[in-house]
Amino acid sequence: MSHAVVAIASHNPVKIRAAEAALTKSFSQHQWQSRAHDVPSGVADQPMTEKETRDGALNRLANLKGAEPHADYYVAFEGGYDRLDGVPCTFAYVAICDGQRTLVGRSAALPLPTRIAERLEAGEELGPVMDDEFQQHNIKQQGGAIGILTGGLQDRAGIYHDTLLLLLAPYRYPELYPQRDKE
Repeated sequence: MSHAVVAIASHNPVKIRAAEAALTKSFSQHQWQSRAHDVPSGVADQPMTEKETRDGALNRLANLKGAEPHADYYVAFEGGYDRLDGVPCTFAYVAICDGQRTLVGRSAALPLPTRIAERLEAGEELGPVMDDEFQQHNIKQQGGAIGILTGGLQDRAGIYHDTLLLLLAPYRYPELYPQRDKE
């Protein structure tokens, strides 16, 4: 079994577990070593648009590559908020790079209750809002809003994991996914 390194743009255990699990499932021939880095996103602590959330993931990825120049893969996650077709939602963008090809994808969107959306739109961050609304502590390093609002049927790590698994398809089958000029 060969060794491989994944650099992850976070010290959050939810994000680390999601990246490790997705890469282990996709590339079981490797023994993965994770290297977590706290790198800036260059966006607000609570991104408020899809674009800002996507930019945050890509910024983290770029900063991660500078912090860990010799990894086999680089993974960055950025959670955000926006009104999608008028519905207040939270979602994440995931960015991955193998040093040559960068891919970005968005997770499924979780509709948020109006009172939580209003607090976000007033300038608060989702994690502390959920902690306050549901008398939790540090929910963003646990199941997140997804875990609470689905009654534990899904959680933040699962959404990150599943989104990353989909993004890994072109790395698993590069012959089926020729690189485009604008990746």
